[in-house]
Amino acid sequence: MQKSNHIDTICAPATAPGGALGIIRISGPDAISIVASICRDDIRTQAANTLSHTYILNGDEMVDEVMVSVYKAPHSYTGEDSVEISCHGSRYILNRVLTILMEKGCRQANPGEFTQRAFLNGKMDLSQAEAVADLIASTNKATHQLAMSQLRGNISTELSQLRDQLLKMTSLLELELDFSDHEDLEFADRSQLLDIANKIDNHITKLVLSFETGQALKLGIPVAIVGKTNVGKSTLLNRLLKEDRAIVSDIHGTTRDTIEDVIDIRGVQFRFIDTAGIRQATDEVEQIGISRTFQAIHKARIILWLIDQMPSLDDMKEIIKNLAGKSLVIIQNKIDKESIQQIDLSSFPELSGYPFIAISAKHRLHLTELEEIIFEAANLPSFSDTDVIVTNARHYESLIHAQATIRSVILGLQQQLSGDLLSEDLRQTLDHLADITGGQITTNEVLGNIFTHFCIGK
Repeated sequence: MQKSNHIDTICAPATAPGGALGIIRISGPDAISIVASICRDDIRTQAANTLSHTYILNGDEMVDEVMVSVYKAPHSYTGEDSVEISCHGSRYILNRVLTILMEKGCRQANPGEFTQRAFLNGKMDLSQAEAVADLIASTNKATHQLAMSQLRGNISTELSQLRDQLLKMTSLLELELDFSDHEDLEFADRSQLLDIANKIDNHITKLVLSFETGQALKLGIPVAIVGKTNVGKSTLLNRLLKEDRAIVSDIHGTTRDTIEDVIDIRGVQFRFIDTAGIRQATDEVEQIGISRTFQAIHKARIILWLIDQMPSLDDMKEIIKNLAGKSLVIIQNKIDKESIQQIDLSSFPELSGYPFIAISAKHRLHLTELEEIIFEAANLPSFSDTDVIVTNARHYESLIHAQATIRSVILGLQQQLSGDLLSEDLRQTLDHLADITGGQITTNEVLGNIFTHFCIGK
């Protein structure tokens, strides 16, 4: 693991200004002495991992009454000497304390620099560092659970197990090469190696396939509300969102573009898309909206087909042809109206097996039951705190490369290729997996791309 060679001391606010309290973080070789120079009491004698009450001074001026936490290397978040000042959350006070710290020798921290130093000092691997940003950005139970799993090192543990198996294969092959002059010695049984390689491939493939679910949970599961004009799509969206997000009117073709918003159902974020009503339109703008409706259907994981009367055969065919790889929920709206009778879809065997529910979006009838159906239609795998689901595009790309190289190993074993060729592919597989955790030397460009997306103070 790379070690930090930083000789400067950094500072930044770790909380947003304006609250009751604000926290300022300081980390680096001079963190304790710099903070001690602006405190009424000498914190240099303060025991590690303790709090003390003191005052921030600027000469004879008393700036604020504070609590100071002291952490000594290597037992801190960054692995360096660190101090946290808990002061009042006034924007003026925070800026004043930061200015005094910088006058005493601190430097304003860059975005993500505290976590970057934690990585460089071996306090966490790169996948755990990225999980910090995901944890801060989590907006629901599912994204929080995924970030916590990664932060606890679950993906690192999985990759470590794969690494051990790959190293075992590599060592056997290289031992065989070292004793290639002795034809009677066989260290690497090819059938055994093939079995190990296939197990590694299956494990990597499982991680690769989890990315689709991970992205859906992280970004929100896309749900398209489709149907003819004036069947109540915008009303349904407004009721699900519990706010008037879309314009509702009896005039056909009111919705001329897709409208997106998110709701939380049982701790999972769903991204709803209200679409333009499907009909033969002569208006150019409405035609564009209908075209975008079909784009939304293509991107959606779940399609809510809203109808208020028996659909035609053509309508049914139009929906069916866009269902590849998607879940469909059929919803009859406007059951509050006396003129509406519940639809019987038994004449459409193609629609058998799809969930059906009758609702009144206007009067909020059966919307709770509809939310449950939508959640079930997402067909999310159950996962525990120890399961690994890939959510990071960088990790996914590295896994794809690792999958390709391990399959080259499998092909090489099947074709009885020489050990030196197999060893090269094995090393590439190891390198691709190491890219995820930063187990090998990681370029400054990669680190820059990762940590510049963090907030300042983390």
